[in-house]
Parts: sequence; structure tokens; C-alpha cells
Amino acid sequence: ITSPVAFDILPLKLHPFSQSTPTGLDCVGWKRRVSVPVIADGALDKTALTDDVGSEEDLYEDFRSSNHRYGHPGGGGEQLAINELISDGSVVYAEALWDHVTMDDQELGFKAGDVIEVMDATNKEWWWGRILDSEGWFPASFVRLRVNQDEPMEDYPLKVEGGKEDDSRRFGMGQTTKDQMRTNVINEIISTERDYIKHLKDICEGYIKQCRKRADMFTEEQLKTIFGNIEDIYRCQKKFVKALEKKFNKDHPHLSEVGSCFLEYQTEFQIYSEYCNNHPNACMELSRLTKVNKYVYFFEACRLLQKMIDISLDGFLLTPVQKICKYPLQLAELLKYTNPQHRDFKDVEAALNAMKNVARLINERKRRLENIDKIAQWQSSIEDWEGEDVLVRSSELIYSGELAKISHPQAKSQQRMFFLFDHQLVCCKKDLLRRDILYYKSRINMDDMEILDVEDGKDKDFNISVKNAFKLHCRDTEEVHLFCAKKPEQKQRWLKAFENERRQVQLDQETGFSITEVQKKQAMLNASKQHHAGKPKAVTRPYYDFLMRQKHPTLPTTLPQQQVFMLAEPKRKPSNFWQNISRLTPFRK
Repeated sequence: ITSPVAFDILPLKLHPFSQSTPTGLDCVGWKRRVSVPVIADGALDKTALTDDVGSEEDLYEDFRSSNHRYGHPGGGGEQLAINELISDGSVVYAEALWDHVTMDDQELGFKAGDVIEVMDATNKEWWWGRILDSEGWFPASFVRLRVNQDEPMEDYPLKVEGGKEDDSRRFGMGQTTKDQMRTNVINEIISTERDYIKHLKDICEGYIKQCRKRADMFTEEQLKTIFGNIEDIYRCQKKFVKALEKKFNKDHPHLSEVGSCFLEYQTEFQIYSEYCNNHPNACMELSRLTKVNKYVYFFEACRLLQKMIDISLDGFLLTPVQKICKYPLQLAELLKYTNPQHRDFKDVEAALNAMKNVARLINERKRRLENIDKIAQWQSSIEDWEGEDVLVRSSELIYSGELAKISHPQAKSQQRMFFLFDHQLVCCKKDLLRRDILYYKSRINMDDMEILDVEDGKDKDFNISVKNAFKLHCRDTEEVHLFCAKKPEQKQRWLKAFENERRQVQLDQETGFSITEVQKKQAMLNASKQHHAGKPKAVTRPYYDFLMRQKHPTLPTTLPQQQVFMLAEPKRKPSNFWQNISRLTPFRK
């Protein structure tokens, strides 16, 4: 069976009862393919792909005049091979890449990592499979064919009496079953990497190169939106595959030591974060353009000229999103068949953790970018806002709550609502009559502050008795702010939140996380449009009631391991932490 990578980029025909989507990203523009005649790939000459615009124009005009629709059935080589194996009585297994959540009893639900026995692959989009006693339809692109089809369902290696591994089963020249399994995984990693490079090259040369010739159809900004930084990814992957091939032992693939390659490129792989974050924008821009026939014909002409497989452009552009999330799956399988005594074992183990961290970082960056819209909406709900927007310096709400602020010189106490973002603490006042309306009062630059824990009793600076208090002290100006919480546990939460704020700032500096000016302006523009639509500036409930409901309002410092692949999951569980922003959404009284 050939590599399963071809299945991964096929757009889905979403079943009406399925609650899943092809990826955790909100992709737009998935099309149901239509069976229509196409221009045969064999009729194209390789010399057609040149810098001569005329050849592309001729095909473009021929294609447009032929009234072809944009959409064709895909190939079927791998699919036929699967069905032949099934009809011959062989058992074919596939491994779930994502959760498939369904309410339809005709569909097979499963979780990422489950092993499914494929019983019918006649339809390219929906296969029939079985897990234990359950059978049903499931989307083909939610799974990958298992590399080792001959592997028993129970965990290998087999155990014999005495607890030792049974290496009696051998392949060929004295090679153990485990070595053969490792050979299969290594071969899959190398072959899928080569296929992926070809795929990226086709996009860069088949689409981007041709689009740049048509300045009358595409601006550079449009191309940046559609293709993101895929050219940077292409350059990175070319170097990566060369490094892999140097470590590949052709004579004895199971002896290959590829773990070090992943460790070497773990930092470079972070460029996928920008691509994944931009991908929803690419889908929306493509959806908008393909409503115009000339763009439909042009994109199809590009595909035919490059002799690419029969998938629409949005399907091709999904592949890098899937690829970066598959590395941990491949490395986990490689580690499973690598003996602890193998020279590659420690590197593979470290590489698996490294690539999980890359996936976690991409997930975290995507979450942060999704949050900036909520921050912008929150700011638009605050009355009498002054100064720069929150998004100019901040992108994360760390904590919020009510505190008593004590000011010089009269040591006057005022109850205020405080919102701790990275780099700044924003102070607001509740409306006297409607306690769910907030007015902007001030902000404090957290980069200049140090946190001082204050013991209960008389404070020397303010000459008053305090309880559950802490101070913010400016190192440059010696300015001091005194705050009191109602309960000791609330004070401890604030102190912990200030630690988390500094940790977040440091992490952003180390990882180079930032939000572009375009993203900030777009978020504020969207929030402004919602405000001008007639929604009054008010929150959905008094803050006091909301804060009393919160038991642990701070964001966990680490993500649970099972959420490492959240970016590629079809269903994503929303974060409870952002309730303290979502409840600020304006409502119509």
C-alpha cells in the first residue's frame, strides 16, 4: 500500500449528521466534488510550464470556453489497493487522527489514536469500519492507514513465559519483528517527507508563480493572505528532508538515526504557527474569490499546468496544518518500535517531546490570536475609555477581580474593578445605579512595578491599618499603590496572578510571540462595528455575582498532554478561562 498522505488532503463531503469538520481551524470553502469531464493530464506537455505567459493564457481561455465546472473526482489508486486487500480477506487497519463526534447511529464515533478496522473503502470520502463490536461510516480523512498492517492488535512485543520478549518471529536476514516495524515507520517518514516537498513545490511553482504574473488579478497583499508564509515553509522543509536523508540507512533502515534531525529543526518548525494562524483568513479569501468564475478557471488552469492531483486549492493549503500535527504521531510510533538500547532511542524520545512542544506552542499562539477579538470587544464595552488601546501592549487577560485601592494623601479607600493583562493593570469603576456598567479610570504599567506582600496591621507608608493587602511599587519613580482584598485567599490569587503575568511576558519574549498591527486594527474595527450596530455598552451580569461563581479564575500554567494536538482536532473544547471576557459582551436591554 502506498503512503496514506494522499488521503490527508482530500476535502470532505460533510455528512448532515456529523458534528465534525476536517480540522480544528474554522475552514471555509469546502466543496462537494462533482463528476464532470476534465482535460486529461496526459495531454499537457511539460514545456507548458514556462515563464511564457501565453501558454498559461491559452489553457486558461480553452478551459474557460469549455464551461467546465470547478471540481472533479479524485484519483483512486490507493483506494483500489485497499479494497483489493479487503476483498482478498486481508485485515486493513487505520489509526484515527482526530476525534469523530457524531449523533447518528449509522456513523462510527471514535477518539484520536483509536485503531479502526476498515471494512469498506469503496467511497473515497466515507469508509465503513469497525471498532470492537461497533460498526459504522466514518470520514476517510480523519484517519491514516496504519504503517504496520501486519502488527497484531495487542501491544507488541509479544511476551513469553518469564516476561521476556519473544523475538522468535523474524523477517528475512535475521531481522526481528520489531526491527521490521521500525523499518516500516522510517520508510514512511522518509517517503511522506519527499511527497510533502513535492506538494509544497507544486503550490509555490504551480500557483504562486502563476499568480504573480497576473498583477491584474492579485495584489501582493492578497497572495500573502492566501498562501501565508508557505514559501518559507518550503525552504525549511527542503533543508529538513536533506538532513533526514543523510541519516537514512538505505541498506538497514531500522538502524537509521533520525531523531537528531527533529531536534535540530524544532525551532525552525515554529514558522508553522504563522501559517496556521493565517489559514482561516486564506480560506475566507479563497471563498470570496471563487465566487467569480475567472478565478475558478484560473486556479484550475494552474493545477492542470503543474499536473497536480485532483484537489482544489483550499485542500492543498490545508496540508501544512495537518503536517505539523502529524510529526508527534509519527515519532510516537517510531519510539514504540525503537529498543532502549538503540543509538537513536534517546534522540527519538527527546524529539517526540520537542515536537509536542511545537504543537503546543502553535495551539497556544492560535488561542492568543483568537482572544484579541474578545479583548477588543471588552474595551468597546467600557465607558469613557482614555489613552491607547489595550491591544497596543497586551494580548492576554491574566486575572480580574474587585479590590479596594488606597490613594495618597488622605489614604482614601475606593472599591474598583481591576483587569490584569500582560504588561498592564486596568482600573475601572462600576456605575452607581447599574452595577454592570464600567467606566475607565486608570491603568498601571506592570513592566515598571514590583510586587510587595504587606502584613496585616498598620502600614507605615499610608499610616493606616490594613488587612489582606499588597503593594505595587514603581522602581523608577518610587510611586506606591496599596490594594486590599476582602479575603486572604483572594489576596493569594492576586499575588499568583502577578507571578503569572511576569512569566507570560518572559515566555512571549523567549518565543518571539507578537501580534501584527494589521491584526490589532482589524480586531478593534470589528469591535467598533458591533458597537455601532446599536448594542449598548453594558455587561450581561454584575461582576460581583460572576466572581463569586469563579473558583479558579486563573489560567493553568501548562496545558494537559492530551490537548497537544488541539489544533488538528475537529472539535475543540472552549476555554473556561475566557468567561470573564465573554460575559462582558454587550447585550440589548
